[in-house]
Amino acid sequence: MEYDGRDYYGFQLQAKLPTIQSELESAIRKVTGESSRVIAASRTDTGVHARGQVVSFRTKSGLTPQVLVKALNYYLPRAIAVRKACRVSMDFNVRHHAVSREYDYSILNSSTRSPLVEGFAYFVPKKLNTRVMNKACKFLEGKHDFASFATDMGGLKSTVRTVHESKVTKKGDLVTYHMKANSFLPHQVRNTVGLLIRVGLGKVGFDEFLRILEAKLPGLAGPTAPAYGLCLTKVNYADDMELKI
Repeated sequence: MEYDGRDYYGFQLQAKLPTIQSELESAIRKVTGESSRVIAASRTDTGVHARGQVVSFRTKSGLTPQVLVKALNYYLPRAIAVRKACRVSMDFNVRHHAVSREYDYSILNSSTRSPLVEGFAYFVPKKLNTRVMNKACKFLEGKHDFASFATDMGGLKSTVRTVHESKVTKKGDLVTYHMKANSFLPHQVRNTVGLLIRVGLGKVGFDEFLRILEAKLPGLAGPTAPAYGLCLTKVNYADDMELKI
């Protein structure tokens, strides 16, 4: 799935509030006549976008995946689209079988704002040192306790996560932070971006960056970057699972 999350209160259902899940379940009901619960690989927060969200649901409908895609998109609002669909075995779990997720955070690093980019990138007018930011990124790769990068623990049993990739790229005025991990803590990417921006502006050095990581104190990293710059780009599954799908 792909969606513009600006007008939605995240993916997950919330009473009397517009969410991606409520729109999708409504479309499924109109197409199949069934009330099906949708499960997402990653529960994106309020205002967060997705280019590669993966969801699953059960249906008795005989529609082919191709017809289902067209039918769902007919009923979905313009901000939400199903890109493709396939049948899976009944034991497939879209969330638990995912081995990693990938997020991109976009920063408009320009002296002037851009109306065409606004809403999808965080405007930072002061010049960022992306070379220094990338050096800090390397401290995050591997298996660590990322408690300092979580805003809300939400009853989590563990704050240890494995980060496979952490890097900053720059193309013109657009700076993009990419993070790939087995899973993420609440607001982990946005808090990471907030801290990296401070690094890029020369406000935080490597020693302080490491102290924040090793302190394991919730909310220590940040400030939390705005949600509208964040996008779920991909959900990865094991090779044998990809073949089954």
